Amino acid sequence: MISTHINRMREKLRGGETVLGAGISITDPTVTEALAPSVDFFWIDLEHNAMTTESLLGHLIAARAGGAPSIVRVPSNDVGWVKRVLDSGAEGIILPRSYSAQEAADFVAACRYPPMGTRGFGPRRPMQYGRLGQQEYLEQANRDVFVCVQVETTELLSELDDVLKIEGLDSLVLGPQDLSGSMGRLGETTHPDVINAMKTVASKARAADKFVGSGLGADPEFAQVLIDCGVQWMQAGNDFEYMIHGCEQAYRQIRGINS
Repeated sequence: MISTHINRMREKLRGGETVLGAGISITDPTVTEALAPSVDFFWIDLEHNAMTTESLLGHLIAARAGGAPSIVRVPSNDVGWVKRVLDSGAEGIILPRSYSAQEAADFVAACRYPPMGTRGFGPRRPMQYGRLGQQEYLEQANRDVFVCVQVETTELLSELDDVLKIEGLDSLVLGPQDLSGSMGRLGETTHPDVINAMKTVASKARAADKFVGSGLGADPEFAQVLIDCGVQWMQAGNDFEYMIHGCEQAYRQIRGINS
């Protein structure tokens, strides 16, 4: 059967749980294998990291083996990225930094097969290399793929109502840093104007029966800010952050014991 770890994530969200995932930027899939028992999902980032599709595939295999859904942020709205990421077996996909409802609609269409969308056919790995029947696969792929659009620009924010009308869109995702920058306040992610914008996105999305996610660092205080805004799922930190924080915390404790 097709991997459906993403549907367990949907169930958690519908049950009111706060769903937490790890950002993946290191190319070695050992990172994903090691973190899988601790996370609700993986956010594999192709936008800001030097990760190839071959490295991506290793992470997807490790995530699936570890029982965690994999959501991949592509670098752009290029349909070639959509095809390669989904045909490699990603269960979810995120479009970053879009500027219009039409751009978002084109992305969502590219993620689902006809008649729901325009996705090209070539799912070798998702079809278990031909072992799954085509019709069974098509129905499940269209139903289960978790399609997300990140709200990071004032241009998209101004077209939010139209974005939420897009059929096949599962979730909006906040990008607090870039959204604050688009508002002329880069880094001021707790400024009242930025907070109000994020609350607007979350409240409208949830009223439209869409999930709300966000990216952020390994920052529990800001995570609470996002939860208060209405965010349901979040990439709360990255692989390299966990290593640095764990190392520094352990060393502080050891030095404190021996001081």
